[in-house]
Amino acid sequence: MWSVLWAAVRSKAPYVTFPVAFVVGLVGYNLERFLRGDPPPAAEDEKSISEQREERKLQEIAGKDLTKVVSLKEKLEFAPRAVLNRNRPEKS
Repeated sequence: MWSVLWAAVRSKAPYVTFPVAFVVGLVGYNLERFLRGDPPPAAEDEKSISEQREERKLQEIAGKDLTKVVSLKEKLEFAPRAVLNRNRPEKS
């Protein structure tokens, strides 16, 4: 008798487990939504990373005088020292 019962349960298992899993998932989804509260604002309102970077750079240079820069003659880090030291007199 047990073998017949287990065979029936085994054959009807998908018809039983799907509704149970559906109900458990639905309850869990609504419980999590209730506990977390409102969802965050839509992605349309947020700025992209590149826009945020551009705004930050503009704010950084807003108070600086961009006309005062170091001349290339004084700034020699753009090339390796071995190349420049051959033809350049030593600075005092």
